[in-house]
Amino acid sequence: LALLTRSAVRTGSGEGPADLAQAALWGLLRTVQTEHPGRFVLVDLDRPVTAPDDPALRAALASGESQIAVRGAELMKPQLAKGGPSGGVLTPPSGGAAWRIGTEGTGTLEDLAPVPAPEATAPLGDGEVRIAVRAAGLNFHDVVVTLGLDPDQQTLGSEGAGTVLEVGSGVRDLAPGDRVMGIFGGSFGPVAVADRRTVARIPAGWSFARAASVPIVYLTAYYGLFDLGGLRAGETVLIHAAAGGVGMAATQLARHAGATVFGTASPGKWDVLRAGGLDDEHIASSRTVEFADRFLAATEGRGVDLVLDSLAREFVDASLTLLPRGGRFVEMGKTDIRDADEVAARCPGVRYRAFDLMEAGPERIGAMLADVLALFERGALAPLPVRGWDMRRAPEAVRFLSQASGVGKNVLTLPAPLDPDGTVLITGGTGTLGRLLARH
Repeated sequence: LALLTRSAVRTGSGEGPADLAQAALWGLLRTVQTEHPGRFVLVDLDRPVTAPDDPALRAALASGESQIAVRGAELMKPQLAKGGPSGGVLTPPSGGAAWRIGTEGTGTLEDLAPVPAPEATAPLGDGEVRIAVRAAGLNFHDVVVTLGLDPDQQTLGSEGAGTVLEVGSGVRDLAPGDRVMGIFGGSFGPVAVADRRTVARIPAGWSFARAASVPIVYLTAYYGLFDLGGLRAGETVLIHAAAGGVGMAATQLARHAGATVFGTASPGKWDVLRAGGLDDEHIASSRTVEFADRFLAATEGRGVDLVLDSLAREFVDASLTLLPRGGRFVEMGKTDIRDADEVAARCPGVRYRAFDLMEAGPERIGAMLADVLALFERGALAPLPVRGWDMRRAPEAVRFLSQASGVGKNVLTLPAPLDPDGTVLITGGTGTLGRLLARH
């Protein structure tokens, strides 16, 4: 007997609270499993299952595990991990000095460490907001910076969510305590400073982790598809790495705009693309260049109108062949940027454009963020799967992201700081543990 639940267990700190009623069912069935081994299976899903042949459900039942959680295309089981003196966990500096996670410049994934962040506590300028960070989005560009592959960027963390601590002159629509999200540098630490124009209030009901998962991926996709790519209803777009954060966001935005989407991903993530509305004719592997022939055949040689690219080398060359009638090629990647004039000479009618989101400027970033949040409010967009990591485990999270094995968005989280002037209620405060905790 398989018991299906939804959000009964939490698989990471980035998830919202468990459904308490369904969590109780897990407690009951775990007891039953110990009394009747091999007869009961617990499967927790992150979305409703409408048919017994759902691919995620089939994979979970075929895993042989008695307790399993399905998050996107990932199957997770509860297990113990061996600890150690450090285990790759970063130790923030003591003494209350401002800090953030940075790179020491050796160009390896083991290079991360807490570094001083005096800019986080410097006096605010006009239009600035100081934020107590509760969650920060982790992006592949953070991997690139850690490896020293972007000489123009040294600071890790470019988005986050938290509560306002202080506002600078000219900021009249936010106050300390307001929950905000948006684009700001140095977000891998407990305090950061943002331009008011690039942050917005967090929608009601959103966790800090969910809010931190939205800005970079949705704004990058929005800017690439519409501002630079000029995507319109009725056109066709190829989105590479469509099971990643930006890819999943771009797929939703393009389909909402009335475009036809072709997507690539590793075969193990194709169910994510199917769940996003793509059929098998519009899906191909991102591990080989066979997608070019496959999609040319599917379009009877017409190809696509727009390519939103994040790959490199021969994959870029293959993607350009999908623009036989000319079109737009928008490059998000950082490791293989081509010369636009050379591309135009080799591929007549193709307009090549590499970009970085920050070139849009704070005014445009703020306007796009408002548009994206309005689409969420109308139900036109859905949040991505989020995997949360304690910020002290940033090296492990960066390594995981570098392996491109996850789906959706990775987020670093911080616990709420304890207010030294606040009040704590300890139930059972007369017991041994309660008394020790009260003294602490």
